Amino acid sequence: MNAGLLVLRVAVGLLIAGHGVQKVSFRLGGNGLAGGTEEFRHDGFRGGRLTAIVAGGSQIGAGLFLAAGLLTPLAAMAAMGVMTVAGTVKWPKGLWVKNDGYEYPLVLVIVSAALALTGPGQWSVDHALGASPWPLWLVVAAILAGPVSGLLARVVLRRSPAAPEAAIPKGTPHAPVAE
Repeated sequence: MNAGLLVLRVAVGLLIAGHGVQKVSFRLGGNGLAGGTEEFRHDGFRGGRLTAIVAGGSQIGAGLFLAAGLLTPLAAMAAMGVMTVAGTVKWPKGLWVKNDGYEYPLVLVIVSAALALTGPGQWSVDHALGASPWPLWLVVAAILAGPVSGLLARVVLRRSPAAPEAAIPKGTPHAPVAE
């Protein structure tokens, strides 16, 4: 069982971390911070660069902590939060990843929840520090807080649709709205 948990934690954790690296750098096929910023703007988020940095940093941190089995319920909560946001972006395209749907983010949310529930296993930093098993109330709270925080982030960071160009009188100087 411990070997299986280790393989699952490391694989899923590094995939989530790698996804974050792509958001903020040119590594692993990423488009750099400017590309990550543009991706968020294209997906209807405001906040620009800061949003990309926070999202990428959250994915990197959550993924590395999951891989190490460190603060596992909190790492799972963060992973579920960022992957819930990703799922909301892909929601309109349906479930299947073949159509760029939310299947993959959903799998990562479910696996993160399962890791929070099972614990990281004996081959983990949590176990080495004597921090596992975590109290069930904390694990359940983390499992609920992860997706809820992702949905709240999506609502808070949602960029309102731009006013139609026709609504701006011709010849009126206007500055672009800062995001």
